[in-house]
Amino acid sequence: MKILLDECVPKPIKYSLSVEGHECSTVPEAGFSGRTNGDLLTLAESKFEVFVTLDKGVQFQQNLAGNHIAILLIRARSSRAQAATMTSRIFCIREAREKGFAR
Repeated sequence: MKILLDECVPKPIKYSLSVEGHECSTVPEAGFSGRTNGDLLTLAESKFEVFVTLDKGVQFQQNLAGNHIAILLIRARSSRAQAATMTSRIFCIREAREKGFAR
């Protein structure tokens, strides 16, 4: 699965996802640094299947209807908790895809 990691996502998550066989890029690696969420999502749709973020406001800042990219919003109290939570969510994404719930 091709996954784009937002700038706020802890870097070790990229490694965890890559070990699982996913093709991961960070926003800066994709050349999308400094873009607003709306522009970022539009650009990401053509190259990625999933956008992972910690930005709690993304659901309120953007009209997500009609987007062709899955958005995984992770909420946690600390960076360590974020990393653990994201890793468990990664496995959920894989299971959902295998069962046909995600593309």
